[in-house]
Amino acid sequence: MSTKPRNVLIVMSDEHNAAVSGHAGHPVIDTPHLDRLAGMGTRFTAAYTASPICVPARAAFATGRPVHELGCWDNVIAWDGRPRGWHHALRDRGHRVASIGKLHFRGHEGDDFGLTESQLAMHIEGGTGDQQMLFREADVIRHAGRKLLQGAIPGESAYTLYDRRITAQAQIWLHEAAQRHDDKPWVLFVSLVAPHFPLTAPPEHFYRYAAMQLPPPKLYAAGERPTHPYVVHHARRSCYDLDFKEPADVQRALAGYFGLTSFMDENLGKILSVLDRTGLWDTTDVLYTSDHGDNLGSRGLWGKSTMYEESARVPLIAVGEGFAPGRVVATPAVHTDIAPWVLAATGAPDGIDELQLPGCSLVDLADGAQAQRSVLSQFHIGAPHGFYMVRSPRYKYVHYIDYPAQLFDLQQDPQELVDLADSAAHAPVRAELEATLRGWLDPEATDARALADQAAMIEHFGGRDAIRTRQPMPFTPAPI
Repeated sequence: MSTKPRNVLIVMSDEHNAAVSGHAGHPVIDTPHLDRLAGMGTRFTAAYTASPICVPARAAFATGRPVHELGCWDNVIAWDGRPRGWHHALRDRGHRVASIGKLHFRGHEGDDFGLTESQLAMHIEGGTGDQQMLFREADVIRHAGRKLLQGAIPGESAYTLYDRRITAQAQIWLHEAAQRHDDKPWVLFVSLVAPHFPLTAPPEHFYRYAAMQLPPPKLYAAGERPTHPYVVHHARRSCYDLDFKEPADVQRALAGYFGLTSFMDENLGKILSVLDRTGLWDTTDVLYTSDHGDNLGSRGLWGKSTMYEESARVPLIAVGEGFAPGRVVATPAVHTDIAPWVLAATGAPDGIDELQLPGCSLVDLADGAQAQRSVLSQFHIGAPHGFYMVRSPRYKYVHYIDYPAQLFDLQQDPQELVDLADSAAHAPVRAELEATLRGWLDPEATDARALADQAAMIEHFGGRDAIRTRQPMPFTPAPI
């Protein structure tokens, strides 16, 4: 295999459920460009977000470090450029590192994210985000479902218009800036928002699915839903499903999401077409992923914020050196595995040791390295205490500080229908995975640290009563 350094193009969507792609076997979705990419390269089918919500996930992606090492717990305490990430390491070595689109970092004046160029950047609103997301009490109700359903219509939203601008700028950059004859490879990070809500999809995409009888969400009926305390808590706190009165409401929300997914795929196709026209495929590796997934009504839940596959698993496709066409890799992967791959691919592998990155390069995973590894995801928002996921090659273990654990055999039960946490026969598996978790971190101490940081931030913003008077944001506004 050639070891000549390569350019890297990374395209990240927002909230893309990994099962909602044609190549993943979805029964109705149309994603020809994602399917083409999957055929050209290697697909990681057990890839996970570092945290199933935007800001912590994106901070882990940018630094190659897990959330508990960063302290970016939620959508308010965002990455400010410290600790340094792979952007900084590449810039220090003379590489161009450009970003177009959503970042969701802190975004204060003077914050240095290691980028040589940033266009159309979306950071947390006002550098503070939605301060009410710092609240962890069970009685904080956000009424997200009403906004979700109201937005599930054909048309254009601020986000679809934003994605069109991002896609146009990415095409211009690849036609012009990428053609400069630098002595070192470049990295371009293109970050789209779709299929993140509002579920307003361009009409040509919305009506494609609105005319279908779409498959209903898994375990959607009230009598089918799990009664695990966190599922009940999250459903009550988010109220996502409260305003869905009839099956037609669910169908409309799904049509919006599927329409946005096809819209995102269309934009991906426009970006990839530049590689076709310019010959950049010869010198460029390409990676597609999303920051997290979406429950899409499964178990009565919408949005992210759970460790179920719909929310915590992410699409991850890599094309280029070391990634065989059509290969499917089932070894668990996580977003922090991307940083060592980017550094090695661009000819800066010494940056891996400099940053002391814990991840395993995607090329090494594709070659069979660490086939028996486990990976970590964690969540520190919206519940009185945090929780953690350990994904091994076969099992998923979810450790809650104050709720019963969950354990799923994803080999025998990929739909996560049977919780084995109380199974005597699986007690050794549960104990082994909990020991793995405790080898990475102290879950109770980490939870206490997150709660203390959030309490300090609440005081910084004037206290709970002051924050309650401020209007919560349904989503971060797109930049003008």
